[in-house]
Amino acid sequence: MTIDFGGTANDYARHRAGFPEAFFERLFADCTVQKGNQVLDLGTGTGTVARGLAVRGCEVTGLDHSAPLLAEAAELDRVAGVQITQVRARVENAEFPLASFDVITAGQCWHRFDRPRTATQSRGWLKPGGRLVIAHFDGVPLNGNLVQDTERLILACNPGWTMHSGSGLYPAWLKDVAEAGFTDLRTYSFDLDVPCGHADWRGRIRAGAGIGAVLDKARVERLDNELAAMLRARHASEPMAVPYRMWVLSAVAPGLLA
Repeated sequence: MTIDFGGTANDYARHRAGFPEAFFERLFADCTVQKGNQVLDLGTGTGTVARGLAVRGCEVTGLDHSAPLLAEAAELDRVAGVQITQVRARVENAEFPLASFDVITAGQCWHRFDRPRTATQSRGWLKPGGRLVIAHFDGVPLNGNLVQDTERLILACNPGWTMHSGSGLYPAWLKDVAEAGFTDLRTYSFDLDVPCGHADWRGRIRAGAGIGAVLDKARVERLDNELAAMLRARHASEPMAVPYRMWVLSAVAPGLLA
């Protein structure tokens, strides 16, 4: 099934949960990222990671194959008062000179790439000692909570959807980067409750990979109506406190590829 976030770019930009301030604070506090770094943001989408680094003084290039998402990113960058270089290409087909970047980030997207190829490419594009940072910020489904209730509705509408029942942890990504020759692998996670109203939650779900990016308009509308009814019946208080888990893997590129 083809996934196309371009058709949901407006919902994605308006409603999707961006990475939290605590994520960026941690990156700078432990010197994973430093002001002035040259950063490449893979699968940048509407630019939530790229913009968060740019406003903190990094020089950022955002890479994505979706023109509508890049257009939304450019407008959000303008409002934020930052300038980010945009490159439109699929990650696997992108070309950058060797040792171009201090940091490469991949937020909420590593699973969408040819992972072994992308890990090897990233090592080549990084300067020796540069860091690859893979990050996810996921709603956590627990028994009877909002995330689980929503996943059940999505599965009823799209039984082929596989990104459900997750823990927000991605141990397989460590194998990807280790086999590409990265060293000094580090992971950490922390949980946050994110306030969210009904309209924003519905927008986030419409923009999701299991809904707006793959289903036709009629099925998206059906799911949205069922979700609205479920929220009124089971999670009526607004704003809702949505449990999210932040998970980060960082790894060091030891040197140029032979």
